[in-house]
Amino acid sequence: MNKAAVDYSSYLQLDKILNAQAEKSAGPEHDEMLFIVIHQVYELWFKQILHELDYLVEKMVENDQSRILHTLRRLLTILKTVVAQIDVLETMTPLEFNAFRSYLETASGFQSIQFRELEFALGYKRLGILNSFPKTVPGVERLQRRYEQRTLWDAFLSLLNKNGHPIEESILARDVTQPVTPSAHVQEVLLNVYRHDQALIRVCERLIDFDEGIQEWRYRHVKMVERTIGSKRGTGGSAGAEYLRTTLKPVFPDLWAIRAAI
Repeated sequence: MNKAAVDYSSYLQLDKILNAQAEKSAGPEHDEMLFIVIHQVYELWFKQILHELDYLVEKMVENDQSRILHTLRRLLTILKTVVAQIDVLETMTPLEFNAFRSYLETASGFQSIQFRELEFALGYKRLGILNSFPKTVPGVERLQRRYEQRTLWDAFLSLLNKNGHPIEESILARDVTQPVTPSAHVQEVLLNVYRHDQALIRVCERLIDFDEGIQEWRYRHVKMVERTIGSKRGTGGSAGAEYLRTTLKPVFPDLWAIRAAI
């Protein structure tokens, strides 16, 4: 039997993708389809962001500054698309969301394994988050690996160290299961970079752009939640906007801390 030729539909597995939207509401409610599609697309973008971050870490290990900058540019472009999706979601009014909200039951964005992977990859690690997922949840083994792996920031510090900007061994060999925290030593090294190393300045500035993009997405997410449900608790019993506001902080605090001293 001849093997079927690969075509557009089979290559993209459109039969699986386009049949993965299963509304729960009676009717169903018109806006539930939009809600499902937006969040499925978010998960696809999270997958691509993680793919690019892994490649970025690899290029930092190889000291390939050209590919580092190229990959950061791609990540920034993806973030713009991720933020723009909120504009589409905000076309849904509170009444339209409430028409099907009860059908979400315990489902919540807080349960996104891939978003937690993204947080861990960027250095925002919390054992409590890892332990909040039952071991039977699909993807939890990936989250465990992310928890134990070096972060993007650790790879960046190694890049600095390789390029004539020595980082203390205690920092290079830190416990990577702990969250990234500000360091006066690292800030001094970064100031030296900004004063003397034009090539690495470009990497630093793209990291700041990426950090700003993450913060913009989080801010827009907070405002979207406030706009849609106000101060109500989120789905699945989460604290909703109140919790989300606590996440509005830098990913790479040392790069922000040096601004006043440059």
